[in-house]
Amino acid sequence: MKTIVITGASDGIGAEMVRQLAQTHRTGVALVLAARNEALLAEVAAQCAAHGAQTLVVKTDVSQEAQCRQLITAAVDRFGRIDALINNAGRSAQALFEDVKAEDLGWYEQLMRINLWGSVWCTHAALPYLKQSRGAIVAVSSLAGLVGVPGRTAYSATKFAMTGFFEALRAELKGAGVSVTTAYPGVVATLTRHRGFNAAGAPAGASGLKEDQAMRVEECAGLILQGMARRDREVVMTAKGRLGRWLKLVAPARVESMALAALKDGVKPN
Repeated sequence: MKTIVITGASDGIGAEMVRQLAQTHRTGVALVLAARNEALLAEVAAQCAAHGAQTLVVKTDVSQEAQCRQLITAAVDRFGRIDALINNAGRSAQALFEDVKAEDLGWYEQLMRINLWGSVWCTHAALPYLKQSRGAIVAVSSLAGLVGVPGRTAYSATKFAMTGFFEALRAELKGAGVSVTTAYPGVVATLTRHRGFNAAGAPAGASGLKEDQAMRVEECAGLILQGMARRDREVVMTAKGRLGRWLKLVAPARVESMALAALKDGVKPN
């Protein structure tokens, strides 16, 4: 039986990945679900248990190192091993840099603790067990971790940091047989942008991106899990994302124009 730890598992992409893993592996998987909302985690765990999967709910704030390490300890204490760690927990943010007051810049640091350091701490704690199982690490980044998106200086910074960290780690672990897959979702039909920070560090309450062509959560989760199963290096999910990555090398100004065009008119810089 494989043991898989998933952060940010209470809703959105994380919850859907957990459900798909349970549906696919049934009694052959143990799922360790982590997030801050214990009640929502329990609901997702019950959905997974209905398919025969074993589950463990661990209330976790990934911005706190001690809680990240306790998550891994709880998983090993219960199931004795870790075969995969999916670093999915994260928070969005949307604000023009010039609109952020000096006294509010602290949320930039908090966002880095959530999006980067939460993944670093969980991965560091799980690494000895993943090396034993020759397992898999997944980092859920964003297209904003490949191309800087206007209005998302803080968010892009955290996701670029994830990209660099896990790219270097992949090379370090090549000889150990541990795969590292970095996933780059584009706009996905979740509420993550509504809950992300605004310029004042409060929940934005709305998305600043055009979402008429947002990817379904089910499709996004499936592509990430497919990449993990195949031990792919990267999962870039959309044709526009793959095009943008290539154009950045040969026509960077064109990519900046594409990024600006993705913003709603009311949030574009003057």
